[in-house]
Amino acid sequence: MSLPLIIQIAGPTAAGKTALAIGLAKWLGTEIVSFDSRQCYQELSIGVARPSVAELASVKHHFIASHSIHQPVDAHAYAEQAHAVVKNILQRFPAVVMVGGTGLYWKAFHEGLDKIPAVEATIRNEVIAQYQQQGLDWLQTELRSLDPLFASTGEMKNPQRMMRALEVFRATDHSILAFRKKETATPYYSLCSLGLTRPRTQLIALIDQRVEQMFAQGLVAEVQSLLPYAGLGPLQTVGYSELFNFLQGHGTAKEAKEQIKINTRQYAKRQLTWFRRQSSMHWFEPDQLEAIRALVKKVMG
Repeated sequence: MSLPLIIQIAGPTAAGKTALAIGLAKWLGTEIVSFDSRQCYQELSIGVARPSVAELASVKHHFIASHSIHQPVDAHAYAEQAHAVVKNILQRFPAVVMVGGTGLYWKAFHEGLDKIPAVEATIRNEVIAQYQQQGLDWLQTELRSLDPLFASTGEMKNPQRMMRALEVFRATDHSILAFRKKETATPYYSLCSLGLTRPRTQLIALIDQRVEQMFAQGLVAEVQSLLPYAGLGPLQTVGYSELFNFLQGHGTAKEAKEQIKINTRQYAKRQLTWFRRQSSMHWFEPDQLEAIRALVKKVMG
């Protein structure tokens, strides 16, 4: 008897992953599990491009607005919870759609990560405060000095992961990578991996358009409401950190908007780089729906 199927949809922000996931889930009559490390938070909506109320109503979604920023979800916790959800879905349907752009969440789910020791809140808050005061250059210098193993991974422009690596080193005196042993359980599913992207100029235009829409929808007000929690780890992310900076008296709203566009483009580039390393990925553009469905049918037999 063949294993049930996970259809993975990955790729850069603004590529059209949500629409494709909903279309495939409706076609297959199944549910969607997100592997997005930002859309899982209830307090974040506009700035993380959460699916609309209508989209969420059209297909059952999991890990969208499911957790609070006051109880952060790391990759290990995500993997544990997502496996439980996916197994439940696959008891009811022959396939499930998993969609997102957080490579580390997917890696933890599909390959497994050993649990990283807990870090005291005082250490975490100290790292966040130092980063906010001294910036990315300081963070890069600290990691190159203390954790050259992590510094060599290519994640040295991602503040959230860098702060996580630094806090773990300060708490344990070991590289965060020392706790990632990639212990893989026997798979209970087969996998069809779909990478979604667009031509670079089109993707940049869509990112800029999305940022403009976020501001029109009230992103500044959303971030303003979160200002008391600006130091929390889940908020050290594109679309929020730039506006916290503005709301705390640095620069203008226009400058913050332009920086969000730049940082989102850089984030999309990192997402593409991450998922292009996944050898099983089949790459498509959003308008190649017939070819995507043909591949899924072939995999399902």
